[in-house]
Amino acid sequence: MRLRRLASRLFKLREAQGLSREDVAERTGINPATLYRIEKARGRPQARTLQALLALYEVEPAERVQLLQLLKDAGRRGWLQAYENELPEEYSAYIEFEDQAREVWNYESLYIPGLLQTEEYARAVIPGGMPALSPDEVEQRVAVRMERQGVLRRPSPLHLWAICDEAALHRVVGGVQVTREQLLHLVEMAKLPNVTLQVIPFDAGAHPGMPGSFVVMNFPADPSVVYIDSMAGDLFLEEEAEVRRYSGIYEHLRAVALSPAVSVDLVRCRAEACE
Repeated sequence: MRLRRLASRLFKLREAQGLSREDVAERTGINPATLYRIEKARGRPQARTLQALLALYEVEPAERVQLLQLLKDAGRRGWLQAYENELPEEYSAYIEFEDQAREVWNYESLYIPGLLQTEEYARAVIPGGMPALSPDEVEQRVAVRMERQGVLRRPSPLHLWAICDEAALHRVVGGVQVTREQLLHLVEMAKLPNVTLQVIPFDAGAHPGMPGSFVVMNFPADPSVVYIDSMAGDLFLEEEAEVRRYSGIYEHLRAVALSPAVSVDLVRCRAEACE
């Protein structure tokens, strides 16, 4: 997230100076391909590279300090650092985006959203979806998922709007007792002022969420990002048209889903049916 912020500012500074990437290369020796990666947040610049760019762009001293600090902060990963060598790069990136987001719109067609899962449900669902993981890797993923949930209870909590298909409530994961406890946990989490839960009932018929799950992440001062987790791999979408498309789909899902109050009642009834 911090690299995206830095990249966006460097691009705007270059544009304001009327310089092409080739112009920058001639004056600083920075390869145009390297500059492209920096401006697309696909590479982390070295401090001396950033200093050379800021000097060329005639950036005021106060902003230079801010941007250099932003680069320094981009290397800090907090609690995630303990897991960074074991997690896929895309998953680590997703967690960092999630941590920086103001709000997350999560649609799930078959699972309970990760931020709302109980530990036992996660312990059952993770190896179910990724059977190649070793027991130690499963436990690590469970620990990471539980750590992630801290964003919902921190002083400035993440606002989560979660929509799931009714199918996710009926799938028995980890046994009847685990499933029941998970559903009761959903009811409790929905009481948080920063959590909104909706369910799309079976009788809603076909809807645009049926092709699969996705997440829209909105940030305080940066462009939104769409995340799609599929069998083909993780995908981040940042183009404005793509974000607008998925945001529109999410609004449609909100409209076809049950109201939050009725959704919670449905979850509660489903939990009672698991007894």
